[in-house]
Amino acid sequence: MPELESPVDVAVMGAGLAAIAASIHLAKAGFNVLCVGPDFLDRQPVGESLDWSAPELLSALGLPMEQLIADGTATYKRHVTLKLADGSTQHYVPSEWLGESPFNVELRTMHVDRSRLNDTIHKIALDCGVTFVADRVASVDHDGKRVITAHTAGGMHITCPWFVDASGAAAAVLPKAFRLPFAEYGPHKTAMWTYFPAPDAIEGTTLYTQDSRPPYMEWIWEIPIRHDVISVGCVSTGNTIKAMRQQGLSIEEIFRTQLNRFPRFASLQQGSPPTTPHVTSFRCRVHSKIAGPNWAVIGEAAAMVDPMTSNGVTAALRHAAEASRLFIDARHKARIPVLAASMYSLRVESMARFFNSGIEKVIYDWPIRNRIGVGNAGEVYTIPAWSMNAVYARIRPRGLFSTLLFGFVLSLFRASAALFHSICRQQAPAYEAQV
Repeated sequence: MPELESPVDVAVMGAGLAAIAASIHLAKAGFNVLCVGPDFLDRQPVGESLDWSAPELLSALGLPMEQLIADGTATYKRHVTLKLADGSTQHYVPSEWLGESPFNVELRTMHVDRSRLNDTIHKIALDCGVTFVADRVASVDHDGKRVITAHTAGGMHITCPWFVDASGAAAAVLPKAFRLPFAEYGPHKTAMWTYFPAPDAIEGTTLYTQDSRPPYMEWIWEIPIRHDVISVGCVSTGNTIKAMRQQGLSIEEIFRTQLNRFPRFASLQQGSPPTTPHVTSFRCRVHSKIAGPNWAVIGEAAAMVDPMTSNGVTAALRHAAEASRLFIDARHKARIPVLAASMYSLRVESMARFFNSGIEKVIYDWPIRNRIGVGNAGEVYTIPAWSMNAVYARIRPRGLFSTLLFGFVLSLFRASAALFHSICRQQAPAYEAQV
């Protein structure tokens, strides 16, 4: 273990965005923070198209939107555009009422160059006094529900009063250690992406999909992360990628095949040398009971939100801020109060279930999308999604009443989507027989 100037107050497991954000909040509050995870800067992260709630959360870390735009870390995202293979287009723009009182939401958000953003946030954490160790927490010792010691793959043994698990969806150290209940949404998916020079990038995220009424929708993104660079990637089901691999196609060939369905990317690839895409596989998952007497789970270890929602960064930053508040409020106590831990868990679970179930029922699966059209389905999903994120950001539920009330509203939306999905499915027996 490296020589530390003082004993560790909080051990943060992981070194992604959620981990660094929590470390900054805790260090600013006077905690001695040890952040243990793989090298934060040696990776190609996803999460470049941000939700409209993200700028305020980044600003709380000392990164206002104007600064990120000015230094080239971000570009403005003023809208989302959906393009179909037949050439039709649909635009989604936040409603003007969200920018008015009492919500006063900034109707602009950003696309970010995650590598640059990661570098900047890492420097902020160092300036705040966070200590980083490039290692991986492999297991923990616990006495009942209280974590005692964290053990790393490199042989470190970390004992301290408080623990934060931001280890990511694959590791999920504390959910596995405590066998926390979880729900999964949708099939396993694979994302592949790379970057192209693009002097004609616009101030918005563009999504491309086929309009051939598939049983499960797959999509391509185009995100201008800098004024002259775009991120281009595709999301397909694991079964789709497996079938293409069994046909003898390489990852590079699969990526090119997916992009070549649209003239926009066929021309881009012709003007650029072949590149090996970055690849990640995932399945959306939401854990319950993610806080205990001296620990909390944040980021993708707590809830993996589908990337099409653009809520990955928002969720990571929001979890980091709210979980840090648990420790700050309990710093002179022996434990996090049960009610506070339960309400934090409920808020994370309610929001993640809302976004994951909504995108699955309304967009990915066929009944609603094929009944009303993919463009209209986008409206049905984005209006409540943007609205609920805006409301959450303004009322900032923390107590029992506000948390339960907000969770109830989210449950109503989920139930409505499930009912609409069921009705559309029952009214399309012929199509159901085909799939």
